[in-house]
Amino acid sequence: MIATLYKKVIKLLSLMIGTLSLGTVLYYIVEERMSLFDSFYMTLITISTVGFQEIFPLSRNGRIVTIIVIISGIFIVGYSAGSLIQIIVEGEIKESFGRKKMNRIIEKMKNHYIVCGYGRIGGLIASELSHNGYDCVVVENNTEIQERLKNEKIIHIIGDATNEEVLNRAGIKRAKAIVTALQSDADNVFIVLTSRSINPNIYILARASEISTESKLKRAGATKVIFPHIIGGKRMAQSLIRPAVVDFMDMTMLDTEFGLELGEVTITVSSPYIGKTLLESNIRNDYGIIIIAIKKQNGSMLFNPTSDLRLDKSDVLIFVGKKKKIAQLQEMM
Repeated sequence: MIATLYKKVIKLLSLMIGTLSLGTVLYYIVEERMSLFDSFYMTLITISTVGFQEIFPLSRNGRIVTIIVIISGIFIVGYSAGSLIQIIVEGEIKESFGRKKMNRIIEKMKNHYIVCGYGRIGGLIASELSHNGYDCVVVENNTEIQERLKNEKIIHIIGDATNEEVLNRAGIKRAKAIVTALQSDADNVFIVLTSRSINPNIYILARASEISTESKLKRAGATKVIFPHIIGGKRMAQSLIRPAVVDFMDMTMLDTEFGLELGEVTITVSSPYIGKTLLESNIRNDYGIIIIAIKKQNGSMLFNPTSDLRLDKSDVLIFVGKKKKIAQLQEMM
């Protein structure tokens, strides 16, 4: 819309300058007594229709020039008014239809993710979720970021994430998880509190800047609290101490030419693997994955499980493998 408005303004200015230039030249040529400045002045008062009288009585040709300038002026004014109305009306209609379409998409979402804040952290989270095929709704209060969200085709709501009505519009009652990625710890605490009161079962991932805020976020209902600056600092230190380990983690966590991925899958009620041992399930051979750990329903983590370990409902398998094989395993589960 801004680009369209800019083009139309340039076009209108070009028409105006062209008409002024043409009128000035024609008056200067037709009326011998007119200086260049008088010709410009005559053109200007004619276009503006201010009602000032002529510098001196015009000749027949001068009056013809005046008629041409008046018609051109009327055309420019009419075109300008029409263009302005068109821009406003089209913009409002397009915005209204776009918002209604986006609201319909959000209303159909289930088990989606809500990201509050589209700054550096929130933007990366939303991008990663979308890249991996997960439905995501961004809630952002800054209207200046709206154009960026549109360009990046991110489903979003412009509003205050601390407002219960805004979270309901984002479908928090049907959402799988919500991420509070605002810079203000106080705002994040309030969002966590509001989210937990609306949906007691939702997974809440909260960002924190101060370590002292962690207990407040947990009391408010956060499932997990993340400190981006601590994670970043530790990652940089590990790159110095254990560079090979960090390189391997990059291979499994980021898109690389090796196609490896560190993933997890939950054994559901209908899974054919319930009650079987790892050896009997034949998961390792069928899918070529390495099972690193299994998280049991009680929260305990079993590292490097043995082949005789029996799988139960709600067990979470944590493994490394090829992306295609992981997708096949997730379908089977």
